[in-house]
Amino acid sequence: MSNQDGREVNESRQSNEDGDGFPTSTREVHLTVTTYQNLKTPLPQQEASDHYHLFTPSLPFLLRAYLSIVANSSKPTVDLIIKMANLDEKKIDATVSAEEVEQAKAEIAEEAEDDDVPASGDFEVTKEEMSIIRAELACEFPEDYEYLSDAYVKSVASKPYSKDPTVRRPLEYTMEKLTHVMEWREGAGAPEMEQLVHLANGPETAPAALEDPAKLAKAKALAVSLNNGSLYWHGFTKEGKPVLWIRCARKPWYPNVEAEVNALILIADAGIKCMPKGITDFVVISDSASPPPPVPSFMINVLKALVRGYPDRLNVLLSAPVSSIIQFVMNLLLPLMPGRLAGKFILKDIDDARDIMKDWLMHGEDDIPTFFGGPSNHDAFYPEESYSKNQGQGCLKFDYFGMIERLRESAKEWEASQKK
Repeated sequence: MSNQDGREVNESRQSNEDGDGFPTSTREVHLTVTTYQNLKTPLPQQEASDHYHLFTPSLPFLLRAYLSIVANSSKPTVDLIIKMANLDEKKIDATVSAEEVEQAKAEIAEEAEDDDVPASGDFEVTKEEMSIIRAELACEFPEDYEYLSDAYVKSVASKPYSKDPTVRRPLEYTMEKLTHVMEWREGAGAPEMEQLVHLANGPETAPAALEDPAKLAKAKALAVSLNNGSLYWHGFTKEGKPVLWIRCARKPWYPNVEAEVNALILIADAGIKCMPKGITDFVVISDSASPPPPVPSFMINVLKALVRGYPDRLNVLLSAPVSSIIQFVMNLLLPLMPGRLAGKFILKDIDDARDIMKDWLMHGEDDIPTFFGGPSNHDAFYPEESYSKNQGQGCLKFDYFGMIERLRESAKEWEASQKK
């Protein structure tokens, strides 16, 4: 390592003697990253400690440093480029261009023109009108039209018209909104996701696997994204909304963005299909401790899916604890979100989150999971991948079918409690 490199590292170190151990400017991060990339072999331990203990090597440190700056900036950088070698000489390339952001903003804005309209309407929708809507959906999307429940269709049709909130949406406008959802699902391949799970859970010698190697590869990638157990449904709220749990610490550092989005679509659809009669939305609770470095392209794709494929499905998202990485994520996504959606995100510390969960969850404090300091052991059903066994003859370890069975039983329990 050259003397110039050494001076650069020491400059960064001196500026942080009273800080939190992170470089405090974009320039310092640039110097640190440049030095790190130029380093061919790790320094001896003692020498490393004299050079800001960065070079053992410590890729997580550099990412946290970068993200802490972005998260605390009044104008977060749009073009995010983080390229650093790790021990395996792989690279992270978490890049999103200004053009991609603008495109996402345009797509989201197109679907969010009703953002100022109340989320639910009181206008009547007759049985005849419902029959007309269902018939048109069945005609246009014969293989997927049953995905939309009568309760959800009615909730869309009964809303006030954005151009005149004193009247109900015209049927043509309702059909346009629902058609957009179904077209998005068709383009995203949503109707076939569960078929991929069956394919991944079977042997590679199965006829379906041998006939379509590309589909098998897609199925196996989906299984890999499911297997870490970072996303699953478990239980309901007191209002009958299914709860989607996110375990951020289990998310991969090097995600397959397409497969991760496919997993989200699969899991979201599974929960929606298990909703009790009359329920149309769900709750998300995220254990946001120790998240991996964010991948902006994945986050933007998730936001587009939420707005275009699952409008008015999210009731609320609770995230705890709050970290610099979570702040970075929100700084990136909030400017893209419709106002009503942005208001559904709640960031809390662990203690406040527990109090909220106690009020929300069907069995109160008994439903709070162990990773939030409660008694409910989710790991008994959704362990880390290293403790999971293959479900079938393929590569699927995540208990997808058990999750659905448990969710259906919980739905029945909630419905029975409403009759008492």
